[in-house]
Amino acid sequence: MLAQGVVNLSNTYVSAPSILMVDDNAELRDLLGGALTKMGYVVTSASNGAEAFRAIANGHFDVVITDMLMPERDGIEVIGELRRLQPTARIVAMSGGGRGSRDHYLQTAKGLGAHAVLGKPFSISELSAALDAVMAQH
Repeated sequence: MLAQGVVNLSNTYVSAPSILMVDDNAELRDLLGGALTKMGYVVTSASNGAEAFRAIANGHFDVVITDMLMPERDGIEVIGELRRLQPTARIVAMSGGGRGSRDHYLQTAKGLGAHAVLGKPFSISELSAALDAVMAQH
């Protein structure tokens, strides 16, 4: 029996890509986490930037999907910490706006090193396409 997240391809064991999903909206976090798991990813969730910092310090992630506006450390801080501790991780930033425009936050994320950005609301197929693109860059 294989451990969850491990795939056997012709007797070669390959770990499924790991994703850290960071968003303060529990409903969205659960929806996206479920969809990502069905796509074959191993998903860890964090409800804010502070939880994301702890997860980043304690584990390796192939991709981090982060909201830009959250309590207890925002996406800008998450991206900065990730660049410092796990520079090879790919970053997908998402935002629906807030105090400023959605595009402003997403452009800021790109400038800080996000590999892809998604404006909320987005579809699961748009998320899948963004992940395919950033995984191909790896």
